[in-house]
Amino acid sequence: MAPRPTTGPIGRALAALLTLLFVLAFLDIEPARAEYGDVVINNYSDAAGMRPVVFPHWFHRIRFRCKVCHADLGFQFKAGGNQINMAKIIDGQFCGACHNGDIAWSVENCNLCHSAKPGTVTQVHESTIQKLAAPAEPARK
Repeated sequence: MAPRPTTGPIGRALAALLTLLFVLAFLDIEPARAEYGDVVINNYSDAAGMRPVVFPHWFHRIRFRCKVCHADLGFQFKAGGNQINMAKIIDGQFCGACHNGDIAWSVENCNLCHSAKPGTVTQVHESTIQKLAAPAEPARK
């Protein structure tokens, strides 16, 4: 007689994994926290009612040379320096050059990119420049 699929160590581990995945599917997932070196992009997100984007710069940098994004795709070397919006991405510009469903996931997976806490400003997260630079003075009227 063959053992049932949920018996034995492998079957029990599979059952536990499926139970965990089921539970996680129904939890209210917290917004992602940016890590050192991530770029938070919030030029338009808050105004559009979306969470800001957390761009994992080092994850991409490990896989591609700087020129791929900063020369070939036209990203400026400054957080917030690009006028990126969803229309341009869907048109294949900026992130949309790769995030098209063929090379990497497509734009239908909003929460994979729009994962920062609402109100997070555009910045390189935990940037040394941010810590050393004096805060900007508010504009006088």
